[in-house]
Formats: sequence, structure tokens, C-alpha cells
Amino acid sequence: MRRDREIVKRVVAARRDPRAADELVRDYLPFIKAETSRFMGRPPQEGRDDELGIAMFAFHEAVLAYDKTRGAFLPLAAMTIKNRLIDFRRREHRHAEVSSLDERRVGADDEDARPLVELLASERDEIEERELRRASRAEIQEFSSKLGALGVSLADVAENSPRQQRTLEACRSALAYARRNQGILDRLAQTGKLPIAELSRGAGVDRKTLERHRRYLVALLLAYTNGYEIIRGHLCKIVGWTGGDGR
Repeated sequence: MRRDREIVKRVVAARRDPRAADELVRDYLPFIKAETSRFMGRPPQEGRDDELGIAMFAFHEAVLAYDKTRGAFLPLAAMTIKNRLIDFRRREHRHAEVSSLDERRVGADDEDARPLVELLASERDEIEERELRRASRAEIQEFSSKLGALGVSLADVAENSPRQQRTLEACRSALAYARRNQGILDRLAQTGKLPIAELSRGAGVDRKTLERHRRYLVALLLAYTNGYEIIRGHLCKIVGWTGGDGR
């Protein structure tokens, strides 16, 4: 239990400080190697096996995505490493098949003498689209559940969205300030409460404006605390963000 609390503290620190993140990855390199070995069926060789580098990147990804309300960190890290290695193995397998897929079919007439990769393209696109829809549904369900725990629904977000440009700009400023101050995001995730007064002072916007759009702000900030990439993309289009600085 004490070990779990210690690593949670280090993960939280690593999310704010790149140097702390590097130290965490270095200290847990034996864990990362063990998970990579389990996947490969043999110990990875540094400088030779790409899998080890991918596993280290996946561990760092787990640090950025971790939410302690979901449980212990190391099981999440192990799952993230495994998933990223599976993705890598699939990409390698597809790459190995490219040469054979690019060959034209023996005996095909001129009309059908296209590379197999072209014939399979539409099928692959359909599979990828189906996977994207599945991932979207799963993310929306989880996001809705998280919102519900904060007393907010997706319908509330739509109804509570700012309509006037001046109000939208005020909300953008508050959201950008919150994203620059990780403590605000952490408190929202831990307590479910949005520090309106602090947002108002820090962003220099009217408090009443933020209070009127509290549910909208909660939803946007929640999307930045748990790695909801699909949800975040849709919400950013609604807000009008085009860059990574929140503006």
C-alpha cells in the first residue's frame, strides 16, 4: 500500500515536470523490461530491439493518462505497454506483407490487374472506420459516466455552451488558464468541484459569466484530465480551438 502511494506521488509529479518523468522511467526500467520480455518471450536487447523503446514510450504515455480514481498505476502501465507493443507488431506484420501485396495477380486481365493492396484498401478502410466507431462509443460512454459523477450530462453541456462571442472568449481564457495550472485540473478530478473564483482571478474574466457556464467548463476540462482524445477533438471544434495552447 505504501509503495502504491509513493508511485502515485511520483506519477503526479512526473505529469508536471519532464525531469521527474525521465527519472521515473529510468527507475522503473526493470519493470518496463520485464513487461517487454513477457510480450517478446525473451529479454529485449537495448539498441537492437525496437520493442524496448516503444515500451518506454508507452510507460510515459501511461504516466500522462493516469487517473488515481481508476486504481493502481502499474497495472495501467503494463496494459499500455502491451497494447502499444501489439500495435507495433501488427504494423511490422503489415509492412512485411507490402511487397507481396504490391505484386499484380498472375493471370489477371488488364482491367483487374491491380495490386492486391489496392483491392484490399476499401476493406481496410471499412475495418478502420468500424474500429473508430467502436472506440468512439466506448470513450463517449466512459466520458458520460465521469460527467454524471460530477452532476453533468452531455445534454447539459450542449445547452450550457456559450452562444455569444464575448462569452465564448471569456470561457476560452478560463480554460486556457486552467490548462496552464495543473493543480486546477487535479482538484477537479479529485473533488469534482470547479474553482470558479480562482479561474476568474487568474484568467481576468467575470465570475458570473463562468458560473453561468460551469457545466460547460467542467466538461471541457474533464476532457483534458483523462486522455479523451476523440471527445477532446470534437469539443475543440465546438470551442474553436485550433492549436495546442488552448486559444
